[in-house]
Amino acid sequence: MTSAKAAADFGRLVRSIRKEKKLKSSLVAERADIEVKHLGRIERGEKRPSFELIIALADALNVSPSRFFAFDSTSQDPKNLKKRIFQQLAGRDAAQLMKASELLEILFSLSNR
Repeated sequence: MTSAKAAADFGRLVRSIRKEKKLKSSLVAERADIEVKHLGRIERGEKRPSFELIIALADALNVSPSRFFAFDSTSQDPKNLKKRIFQQLAGRDAAQLMKASELLEILFSLSNR
């Protein structure tokens, strides 16, 4: 994994956790004692925070700093999941899309039991 990819994944996790907790970026930035713009750059993967700032962000979000490094959990972000599903459906013909739709209906009906 490149450091740029790691920074992007780190930032996506920070943003995902912040949104999961329904916190505005301004509040998290204030709690972490940084500018809102700096937090935005971290969330976009443009800036790499220091160890001290990682701890401050974890405290601001009331999570363990290790949550920011669980990169595989970005796959649980609804936006990323929808994107993956649309990518899998792209270029499929009508028959394949019908099968996918039927499978989804079955899965959803099973999860509602």
